[in-house]
Amino acid sequence: MLFNSIDFAIFLPIVFVLYWLVVQKSLRLQNVLIVVASYVFYGWWDYRFLGLILFSTLIDYTIGILLQKTSIEKQRKALLWTSICVNIGLLGFFKYYNFFVDNFVEAFSFFGREIQPNTLNIILPVGISFYTFQTLSYTIDIYRRKLKPTKDPIAFAAFVSFFPQLVAGPIERASNLLPQFYKKRQFNYSNAVDGLRQILWGLFKKIVIADNCAQFANVIFDNYTEYSASTLWVGAIFFAFQIYGDFSGYSDIAIGTSRLFGFNLKQNFAVPYFSRDIAEFWRRWHISLSTWFRDYVYIPLGGSRGSKWSQVRNVFIIFIVSGFWHGANWTFMIWGVLNACYFLPLLIMKKNRMHTDVVAANSSLPTFKEIASIGLTFGLTLIAWVFFRSDTVVQAFDYVLRMFQWTFFSVPESRPRYLIILLMLFITVEWFGRRQLFAIEKLWLSYPRWVRLTIYYVIVITIFIFGGKEQEFIYFQF
Repeated sequence: MLFNSIDFAIFLPIVFVLYWLVVQKSLRLQNVLIVVASYVFYGWWDYRFLGLILFSTLIDYTIGILLQKTSIEKQRKALLWTSICVNIGLLGFFKYYNFFVDNFVEAFSFFGREIQPNTLNIILPVGISFYTFQTLSYTIDIYRRKLKPTKDPIAFAAFVSFFPQLVAGPIERASNLLPQFYKKRQFNYSNAVDGLRQILWGLFKKIVIADNCAQFANVIFDNYTEYSASTLWVGAIFFAFQIYGDFSGYSDIAIGTSRLFGFNLKQNFAVPYFSRDIAEFWRRWHISLSTWFRDYVYIPLGGSRGSKWSQVRNVFIIFIVSGFWHGANWTFMIWGVLNACYFLPLLIMKKNRMHTDVVAANSSLPTFKEIASIGLTFGLTLIAWVFFRSDTVVQAFDYVLRMFQWTFFSVPESRPRYLIILLMLFITVEWFGRRQLFAIEKLWLSYPRWVRLTIYYVIVITIFIFGGKEQEFIYFQF
């Protein structure tokens, strides 16, 4: 079920009314309703994969309890590795089986040996990368004795399958989300209004920005050999805003929807395109995944401790794994390697923590130095996005090489005026709302009520004007 569909527009009010008017007095019934609603939400796409979520839920719920019952380290490690192997095994089978088989066959073909591949027609379950990491963090934290296991199977099932963030995050930690299922929730009008405002902004990002950018980005990438270098840069810019509007839009809708039901999810994006270096970008882009890899992969490897070689190794591992998480294609791993190369100079010169506050924190406009830093960071990000978007590594390298031809100084063939105006307005709103959890969280609140309502209605009308066919969110495929 898509957030930008008629189905969800009907589904959400029904669940909301049942949640607050029918089962409000019983915390357990509220949690049961969330589980049922979440399974309906997920099963709307393909009911056959509900068994995977249920299986992961039962495995990690049971392992969590067993970890608490034993203090023998060998048994605890065996339980932890059971959870890791089962979860990563399922993820690996559905997401990477054909990738490894195809590359195995190609490797033997290179040495003159022909092998008949035994690939399968595997359908990738939506959101498996997200809920797999969410359940893994639960068992890992219990193993580390940072978290006590729950004995409430309904609350745990609700935590794993919570429908607002089930298929594309944010990837929540049990330490933040799970305790919220234990506490009685009261309807809060102010939180609900804030949630609706965040949903509205998320829909604007997805339908108006991402979907319209996608139309032009797809044409340029699919026919890139026919365009000038300047147009290829425009295509990369359109894709950059497509993936940002699409994914951060999903996160805004997910977080806003959660607030309607009395839950608080972690911020997942913090205006990443205003970053002054790549390290800052990765602190602001897909925060829930970046911090997951930091806490469960990077730090256990040694992090930034140890020799320079160890630090370099850890950086490459974390970015390559992050790239591989996104999909079974070499383009994603090259994307990860590029970001590692961008990050390394900052790490070596110990400047990777130089920008921890928001840009122009005490002024309304950035300095020339900040503008230059933002421009350089955005330019490097665009080159990396080309690999993320391209179907093959060869196509990606060819696209990038063509971006630096002499036609860079020509007028781009594709420059839709309406979309350029929309992007300029969007960037302006994001800039003035850069200090907030989402851009319009507190913008215009000092204005009279009729002015605020007028602005919100304009956003709604804009969504209907520029909205077309329902389009899936990009990160559904990951």
